Amino acid sequence: MISKSLLLPEPASPAHICPFDQACSYLEAAAKELNLNQGLLEILSHPRKVVTVSIPVKLDNGEIQVLAGHRVQHCDVLGPYKGGIRYHPAVTLREVSALAMLMTWKCALLGIPYGGGKGGIPIDPKRYSVGELERISRRYISELIKDIGPSVDIPAPDMGTSSREMAWMMDTYSVNVGNAVPGVVTGKPLSIGGSLGREMATGRGVMITVREALADQGKSLAGVRVVIQGFGNVGGAAAELLYEAGAKILAVSTGAGGIFSEVGLDIPKLKVYAAENRKSIVGFPQSVPISNADLLTLPCDILIPAALENQITEENVNQVQAQIVAEAANGPVTLEANLALEARGVTVLPDILANAGGVVVSYLEWVQGISYVFWDEERVNREMEHLMVQAYRKVIHQSEVRQIPLRLAAYTLGVGRVAQALTDRGLYP
Repeated sequence: MISKSLLLPEPASPAHICPFDQACSYLEAAAKELNLNQGLLEILSHPRKVVTVSIPVKLDNGEIQVLAGHRVQHCDVLGPYKGGIRYHPAVTLREVSALAMLMTWKCALLGIPYGGGKGGIPIDPKRYSVGELERISRRYISELIKDIGPSVDIPAPDMGTSSREMAWMMDTYSVNVGNAVPGVVTGKPLSIGGSLGREMATGRGVMITVREALADQGKSLAGVRVVIQGFGNVGGAAAELLYEAGAKILAVSTGAGGIFSEVGLDIPKLKVYAAENRKSIVGFPQSVPISNADLLTLPCDILIPAALENQITEENVNQVQAQIVAEAANGPVTLEANLALEARGVTVLPDILANAGGVVVSYLEWVQGISYVFWDEERVNREMEHLMVQAYRKVIHQSEVRQIPLRLAAYTLGVGRVAQALTDRGLYP
């Protein structure tokens, strides 16, 4: 049993599905399969460093507001910490810690030289002006100036942030050190060292993973029925790429609700409609409204939860009708629901594999930035696809050799590599 109280307080409500506890449960399962001893398990279960800073910001009306900003650095045995920064009201230290841990396993699984990190500020960015968001972002990164860097910790966009925030953060860091440092963040605009292919990367990785899983079943993407919860950077990109490959996108959604079409949605037209309606998809012609809850239970071949965590739970798992669930979001399927899906023979493509396209292209952007040699989009996509397919094949092989589900196979690969690195470097006492 892992002791989880060293750095993080317990959740306020015992009934709440805590992402950190769930992440530790997956770690424990992998450690048991790998026969890791308790001491090594304890090291892997605790972040190496947890930083919380105060962010005083002057609002446009002259008022002063003090926000809390978190950055969790889980493990850097394989390389510098890597992970997004999210702006969302639900951000907590435990959530950020869970996501940092998952990023460690994800990077190890993909074979890229990073450790896991994650950051966040518990705000709703829609409630702040552009000027206020800039002041928040710059102060946040200034407070973390000694804890980040191209060889230390490399932030990236996440929920509620984008290339705009990364540009502000890169500039703030660069001003502080006295020269431009494109490698300090990834997901930047192209003009200051961003990479082609980054915007579609996570969605492309989801598409590749789904395509490979279908191929193993003797199927192709042409004509498969797909339901996607989410139509943001990840869900929207996945929908576009799957549509181009011939899949039938039956439903998509945003936080305000979803839309459904029995004959399939025209994704290019929907993207234009959303852009013209402040990202809203409600009211799109030749579609009917559907709730996010009902969307998850639609008859389909592929279900892609690409929004928040804990969307498929014990309460609704028996209504899920998909044959493949691809976790484009982090932790959208709870531990109990995952076991129920596996028992029914549903293929669950775990988040540390299915949504890894973003960190892969972030890595490729970082490589380009520190070498000052930039690639065309075709090469970026080719390099990313190679790493994604290679990781998928390793997971399938591990699953078959050990006779274990895909999620556990993915975790044994990621956790096993980190544990071996700790041992080889002599960092395990």
